[in-house]
Amino acid sequence: MKEVGIGSRVINFVVDTILIALIAYALYKWNNFYVYYWQHKFYPFYLFFYPMVFVYYTIFETIAGRSPGKLLSITRVRNLKGERPAFYQVLLRSLLRLTFIDMFFIIIFDRPLHDQLSKTRVVEA
Repeated sequence: MKEVGIGSRVINFVVDTILIALIAYALYKWNNFYVYYWQHKFYPFYLFFYPMVFVYYTIFETIAGRSPGKLLSITRVRNLKGERPAFYQVLLRSLLRLTFIDMFFIIIFDRPLHDQLSKTRVVEA
């Protein structure tokens, strides 16, 4: 079980963020259609983006153990024993990704906060 470096993690982040932003933007535009034509309540883009981050990672990492970004970089999420993470670990990872301080823990722990607290690692597949 070889843990991946920052380069693979950056690829994961960029690919996944682009996909999340596209999905959130589609939902945002769909909502705007209802706002314009049916006078539904307007919601700003971030109210689509942040929940989509949580849902996206929770679904992909629960079902497949990897997101599309991890699939592209041939990596996957594993717990400390090298097994698939438990559902509570995936939920914690997804929730901690929403904090803006998550990335700053790379300096301290050599991994983001969502890996450290959920006791998971991103490893080569």
